[in-house]
Amino acid sequence: MRKLREDLRVLDEQLLQVSDEAEDSRLRALVSETPLAAAEHRDAAKAVGALRRNREAMVRRLEKLEVLQDELLDQLTKAD
Repeated sequence: MRKLREDLRVLDEQLLQVSDEAEDSRLRALVSETPLAAAEHRDAAKAVGALRRNREAMVRRLEKLEVLQDELLDQLTKAD
């Protein structure tokens, strides 16, 4: 779980950076109104979406592991 928490922390940092870049590309697309800028914004938005989905999956895995750990600890304390 420690590794998963560290991976989540790194992913959060990446998501923050990519989100900022996506916002910048959105503004550039609005100002320039060129197909290239719009395409760059779409690509950046897709990257943000993929990172968010990855983060959500990682959080769900971590939550499941925490529940499992709690159940195992409960079984250990009941066995004593």
